[in-house]
Amino acid sequence: MVRGLGYLRSLSDLETVPVASKNGTPILVRDLGTVSFGPDIRRGVAEWNGEGETVGGIVVMRFGSNALNVISGVKKKLAEISGSLPPGVEIVSGYDRSGLIDASIDTLKRDLIEEAVIVSLVIVIFLFHFRSALIPILTLPIAVVASFIPMYYLQISSNIMSLGGLALAIGVLVDAAIVMVENGYRHLSEAQHADAGDKTKQRSISSRERRQILLNAAKQVGPALFFSLLIIVVTFLPVFLLEAQEGRMFRPLAWTKTLAIGFSSLLAITLVPPLMLLFIRGRLRPESSNPVSRVTQALYLPVLRLCLRFPKTTVLLNLVFLALTFPLAFKLGSQFMPPLFEGASLYMPTALPGISIGQATQLLLQQDQVLRSFPEVASVFGSIGRSDSATDNAPLDMYDTTVMLKPRSEWRRGMTYEKLISEMDAKLQFPGLTNTWTMPIENRLDMELTGIKTPVGIKIQGPSLDGIEALGATVQQILGAMPEMRSIFAERVAQGFYINVEVNRAEAARYGLTVGDVQRTITSGIGGENITENIEGRERYPISVRYALDFQDDIQKLERVVIATPSNAQVPLGELAKISFSKGPAMIRDEDAALTGYVYLDLNTRDYGGFVSRADKTPPVRSSICRPATA
Repeated sequence: MVRGLGYLRSLSDLETVPVASKNGTPILVRDLGTVSFGPDIRRGVAEWNGEGETVGGIVVMRFGSNALNVISGVKKKLAEISGSLPPGVEIVSGYDRSGLIDASIDTLKRDLIEEAVIVSLVIVIFLFHFRSALIPILTLPIAVVASFIPMYYLQISSNIMSLGGLALAIGVLVDAAIVMVENGYRHLSEAQHADAGDKTKQRSISSRERRQILLNAAKQVGPALFFSLLIIVVTFLPVFLLEAQEGRMFRPLAWTKTLAIGFSSLLAITLVPPLMLLFIRGRLRPESSNPVSRVTQALYLPVLRLCLRFPKTTVLLNLVFLALTFPLAFKLGSQFMPPLFEGASLYMPTALPGISIGQATQLLLQQDQVLRSFPEVASVFGSIGRSDSATDNAPLDMYDTTVMLKPRSEWRRGMTYEKLISEMDAKLQFPGLTNTWTMPIENRLDMELTGIKTPVGIKIQGPSLDGIEALGATVQQILGAMPEMRSIFAERVAQGFYINVEVNRAEAARYGLTVGDVQRTITSGIGGENITENIEGRERYPISVRYALDFQDDIQKLERVVIATPSNAQVPLGELAKISFSKGPAMIRDEDAALTGYVYLDLNTRDYGGFVSRADKTPPVRSSICRPATA
């Protein structure tokens, strides 16, 4: 086998590559420029804990996968490869939501157990007969466990919303069993004391008679209980008609509550009657001997008799109380979903367009150092710009810092999340940056739904970027004075900075050049161009050619850039084109076939609906937005 080997093994090999020859003398790359190692064009930076730049990675989960299983699998794989990492290199998680998932499920499990214990205690106290109380106590876990069977086949995972449905339904699950057991207990105790003049004496009841009394008591209330629970199930049917985000969020809750109540209905007419025959037996005390029942009856019986004596007045008073609640309802405020404390915060300040990669990196380092200084902070992972991925096309003026918080038990005494964010915001007041605070999951949902990174924002659409920017600046000035506003930032959609090279076609044609020839020189010489790549084993390194920065740091130097003509003449760029500065779009957004600009609103209130209503009614806002404008 014959092989021709010509790999570049060092910078000196690249320096000795000939590019031309004159009078038999080769012209090498080192004769024309400087060969050195250097970074590729940077569009993003990652930083860790204020200690300096780091390398970050993003784990993208397949659609429909279980997040907790994926995170566990990633952790297991990272643990396997940790031993093969070079000395001093380690892989740590900048954001891990498995703790949030586990904590949420543990909290709901604890609440479910507490509710079950409380319900059981209440049953024992009011029935005053432990064996009878066992009947609803036993049906409660059976109904809950049975609801997991269809959940498995419906592919509904155990999450906050699905377990929350069980938490809402747990009090209803035992209602039917309690009513049926109490009715059977009362009928049987009354039958035992029916012919006894002394309440302390009981007559003996045969097993057959006891069976008949309990079955008649179950038949008496069984149909009504079954259909009353079905009514509760039917009331949740509209939830299944919800679409989009609200549908995905509330359907698991509706499914679990519906399934649990459905199984409770079936158990009330199938399992409870046989359990009554097994447990309700022996000498039973009459209801009047229960001290708890006597106290409750002494409280509500006089009220009940009074209401039955004056029914019209009772109904009228209830209507009055109902009317009094309407003003309170309008003062509650509104939002789509109360924020869930995620155990992490997302700091997303926005800078003005045109910031350099060096200045952006320095600001990111300072921000992370400030955040890491708070004792409640466990870790800080900051990034700016975009990663080598199509999942996040952020510009250099957009920061994205994930702040993982320690457990609340390790926070300073009296510290709350809102107070912590206020303290952080006060220390992170950098000139040229507008702060925005949110939480990771909340932010991803907001951006997925609207494209805006804050829970409340404004979209301005129109045919002119200048008009959109002017209107955004006006809105920012007006809304910034509202007391609910922590920060507001209107995108500078027309404040990008450009160096325009306007080619003179006629002048270029005199030298036999086309506009494309001139533009290729601009692309390769000024902007830089990867012309090939060096192969080192399995690694690939691009080889870029461009003018040194000393030759392109002002317009006069750019005008002296020479372009080779077909006749081998060297013509300065300034003779072929006009070079000038101008402003233009830093990034163009397009929604519904219209140019779009965003206004980000960071509020210090959770009454988002109320704020939007008040802002919409503000006269300056209506006069500036609702006018005929170019935007």
